[in-house]
Amino acid sequence: MAQTLTALKAGMPIVYGGNKIVIVDEDLADRFRAGDRLIVVQDSGALLHIPSGDWEIARSAVDAAHTAFSRMGTVLPGQLKTFYEVFASRLEDDAAFAPIDEANSEDVARAKQQGRSTTRLALGPDMRKGMVEGLRLWSDIDLGRGAVVETVEHDGWALQQVRAGLGIVGFVFEGRPNVFADACGVLAGGNTVVFRIGSDALGTARAIMSEALEPALAEAGLPSGAVSLVDSPSRAAGWAMFSDLRLGLAVARGSGSAVSQLGSVARQTGIPVSLHGTGGAWLVAAESADSAALSAAVLHSLDRKVCNTLNTVCVVESRAADLVPVVLESLHRAGESVGATSKLHVTDSAVGLIPEAWFEPAAITRAGGVVTEPRTESLGDDDLGVEWEWEASPEISLTVVPDVETAIELFNSQSPRFAASLLSEDTEEHSRFFDLIDSPFVGNGFTRWVDGQYALNRPELGLSNWQFGRLFGRGGVLSGDSVHTIRTRVWQTDPELHR
Repeated sequence: MAQTLTALKAGMPIVYGGNKIVIVDEDLADRFRAGDRLIVVQDSGALLHIPSGDWEIARSAVDAAHTAFSRMGTVLPGQLKTFYEVFASRLEDDAAFAPIDEANSEDVARAKQQGRSTTRLALGPDMRKGMVEGLRLWSDIDLGRGAVVETVEHDGWALQQVRAGLGIVGFVFEGRPNVFADACGVLAGGNTVVFRIGSDALGTARAIMSEALEPALAEAGLPSGAVSLVDSPSRAAGWAMFSDLRLGLAVARGSGSAVSQLGSVARQTGIPVSLHGTGGAWLVAAESADSAALSAAVLHSLDRKVCNTLNTVCVVESRAADLVPVVLESLHRAGESVGATSKLHVTDSAVGLIPEAWFEPAAITRAGGVVTEPRTESLGDDDLGVEWEWEASPEISLTVVPDVETAIELFNSQSPRFAASLLSEDTEEHSRFFDLIDSPFVGNGFTRWVDGQYALNRPELGLSNWQFGRLFGRGGVLSGDSVHTIRTRVWQTDPELHR
C-alpha cells in the first residue's frame, strides 16, 4: 500500500536506476518537511528536494495555464494578432518600457555583485529590438491552427486530420528576458505557456509581465492564464513544474548541467522535452580549406557566447602549419573586438604549433571580473567536448587531426552533437561530411547562423542538440509550428454505415 513521505532520515537508502542506491545526507534530512516532495533523478541518483511552497507556486501557475487552454479553442486569429502587436508596442514604447529597464538594471547590478554572468541577462537595445521584431513575426505567421492537413474519402464517410493545439508548454530559462517574446509564439498555435526564469532575472520577468505581457493579454481578450509565471527564485519550482503531467511539452534553456537535470525530470515523468543548453559548435578545417574563409568563420563565430558559438576547432595535420596561425589570429581579433584577451585550450597534437607568447599569463575576463591565468592551457584528448562558458574573453579548444574522418569521429563521440561546420573546397568531401557527422545543424562557414529567427524567419522557442538522440518528427529548431497535435474528425453521410 502506498504511503505519503513525511520525513527523511540521514543514512536512508534511496533506490534509483533499478539497481543503484543513493544515501540521504544530514542536510537534506534536516530540510525536508511534511508536505515537501522528493524527486529521484533516475539517471544520476540526484535527490531533488521540492519544498511545499515551491510545489504550490508551480502547481498554481500550471492550474492557470490549464484553465486557459480549455478556452483557447474559441480564440480568434484577430485576438492573437492584437496580443502580439500590443505586447510589441509596449516594449517599444519608452514610457511603458521604463519600469522594465529599471528592473533589469537592478537585476544586472545584483548579478555582477554576486560574480555571475550577465551576457544574456542585460536587456539592452539589441535584445529589446529583437523581442519586438520576434513578436511582430509571430503576429504575421499563420501556424495553421484548425487547418485540415489530410482528407481521406470513403463510401458514405470522410476522415479529416486537423492541426490543433498541443496543450501547456512549460519553459525554464536562466537569465534570458528575450525568451518571453520567443516562447509566447506557442499561443499562435492554440497553446498556453508557463514560464520559470532564473533568480537573476526574476525582477525583469515580473516587470515584463506587469508592464507589457498582461496588459496585452487583457486588451486582446485572451484568457488571463494563457501566459503564467512561476514566481519563485528557487530551482525547485522548475523541478516541480517539469514533473506536472499536464504539460504537453517541456522546454529548458540555459546552462548545460541545469538543463540536463531538468530534462531528466521531465523525461522520467513522461513529458516530451526540448533541451536548449549544452552547445558549442565545432569547426573542421580540411586539407583544401581556404585560409581567408577559415579566418572569417572563426572570427564571426566568436562575437558572443551562446550555444552556437564556436567551441572546438579541428585542423587536419597536412595544413596545420599554415592554418593554425590563421585560427590564432582570428581568435586574437575576436578578443580585441570586445576589448578582452582571448583564451585557448590545446591538445598535445597542437601544442608544438602554438607560439611561446601564447602560454604566458594574461588578463582573462570572467563572470566575476578580470583574472590572471595562462592564456593557453593543455587539454586532454578526451576533453574536446567541454563547453567553455566564457563571459567576454572568447575561448576555444584546438586540436590537430590526421584527417576529416577523425574529426568526425571525435565530434560524434565527444560533442553534444549540436552544430558542425566544414571548411573545404571539395564538394564530395562536404557530401561525406554531411552523411557521417551526427549533427542536426551542418554548415560550411561561421556557426552563429544556427538560430530560428535568423535562419528560418521564424522566432525560435529553442534549439535542440542530438545529445540524447535524434528528434522524432521535427527539426532541431523548435518554433511555433512545431508545437501541435493532430485531431481526427469524421463526417458520416450514410446513416447506415457499419463494419
